[in-house]
Amino acid sequence: MKTNTSAVLHQYQHNLAERTVEIQYALQPEVWKAYGDPGREKSVRDVGFHLLYLAEALDAGAPELFIEYLAWVKSLFESLRFRQDILPITLDCMRQALAENLPEQVRQSALEMLDKGAKSLADVIALPPSFIEPDNTLARQFLDLLLQCNRQAASQLILEAVQNGLPVRQVYLQVFQNSQREVGRLWQTNQISVAQEHFCSAATQMVMSQLYPHLFTGERKERRMVMACVGGELHEIGARMVADFLEIEGWDTYFLGANTPPESVINMVNERNADLLGISVTMTFHVSQARELIRKLRQEAGRSTRVMVGGYPFNLSLDLWKQIGADGFAGDAQAALLEAERLTS
Repeated sequence: MKTNTSAVLHQYQHNLAERTVEIQYALQPEVWKAYGDPGREKSVRDVGFHLLYLAEALDAGAPELFIEYLAWVKSLFESLRFRQDILPITLDCMRQALAENLPEQVRQSALEMLDKGAKSLADVIALPPSFIEPDNTLARQFLDLLLQCNRQAASQLILEAVQNGLPVRQVYLQVFQNSQREVGRLWQTNQISVAQEHFCSAATQMVMSQLYPHLFTGERKERRMVMACVGGELHEIGARMVADFLEIEGWDTYFLGANTPPESVINMVNERNADLLGISVTMTFHVSQARELIRKLRQEAGRSTRVMVGGYPFNLSLDLWKQIGADGFAGDAQAALLEAERLTS
C-alpha cells in the first residue's frame, strides 16, 4: 500500500500542486497578489517538492524523512521573512487537495503522513546550530576563506596543515565534512547564495584533489569498489570522501561522480568485477532511484557484489537501507571504511 500511495502521488503531483495553490491563493489573496504569475508558478513548484518528499516518506514508511524536510522548509521560510502561518496553511491546503483528489484506497495513508508532518512543525528549531564546533579553528578558517572566494589561501591552509603532520583522514572528517555541512546550513538559512554554495563545493573538491598524492601510499589490497551517485543526484563530495578513504586503506576505487545513469553504474561494476558498490543519496526524493539501481543489480545472475548506501536520508531513517535492499549503510566516511571491510570480509 505504501508503494501504491507513492505512485499515485507521483501520478497526480502536478494537479495536486495546482489545486493546493488555488485553495491557498483564495484563502490569502492579500499575501500572494504582489507576487503575480511568476510567484504563482514558484508556489506550484514548491508544493510539487512537498509532494515528492511526502511520496518518498510513504514509499519508505519513514515519517522522519518528511518531518525533516518540513523542518528545513520552515527554517528557509523564516530566513526569507515569510509569515509564520504560510507553511501550516500550505499543508492545510494540501490536505484538502489530497482529500478531494486521491483515490479512497490510498487517501488515508497519505493524509496520516501529512498530518504527522504538520504536527511536527511546533517542535522545529528555527535556526539550526552551526556544524563547526567553536574549537575547530581549522574548519572555521577554511570555510571563512572559501566564503571570501579566496580559494588559493584556503588550499594553502590545508596543504600546510597536512605537511605539518595533520592526517588526511582528520582533514576530511573535521574540516571538509563539517564545513560542507555548514555551507548547507548557511544556504538553508539564506545567509549565503546558491553561487557561494556552489563555489565552496567546487573549491573543496579542488583542495581534495591536491591531497591525492597522500592517498596512494599504503599497501594495496585485492578489493575493488565502484562509488556513484544516483541519476539526478548532484551532491558528490560525500561519495568522493568515501572513495578516498578506501583508497588510503589500499582499495582500488572507481568514483563515477554525480548523476550517474544506472546502466553505467552496473556496467562499471561488471567491468571492474567490483566487490562493493557504494551508492550516495543526498536528496530524499532520489531514494527510490537507489532502490531501483539495487534491484537491477540483483537481477543479474550470479552477481555477488555487496551494496553499501549512505547520505542524508539514511542518517535520518536508520532502517531505510534495509527497505531498499542494500547490504549495509554508513553515516560518514570513517564508518563507510569499517562497513566496507565488514561487508567484504
